[in-house]
Amino acid sequence: MYLKKVHGPRSVTLADGTVLSRADLPASSTRRWVASRKAAVVRGVVYGLITQEEALERYQLSEEEFIEWLRAVTEHGEAALKTTALQKYRQL
Repeated sequence: MYLKKVHGPRSVTLADGTVLSRADLPASSTRRWVASRKAAVVRGVVYGLITQEEALERYQLSEEEFIEWLRAVTEHGEAALKTTALQKYRQL
């Protein structure tokens, strides 16, 4: 079996004991961003699976957009990433 060479780890263990691998990240062609996909990208960056720069390039995200995802997860949890709950968690 051939494994593609990647920079960095192939998988990381999260705080709750679950394992997050590169295969668990959304596809680079993702255009419909649901809360679980956003959270997977944020967890991947926070736990060192991919770098922030790699995530921004791979998913065509702006730095501001990613920082907002990170802030929302940090302050309110994954539920804050849902589009329908955006105003509930947004602070002016």
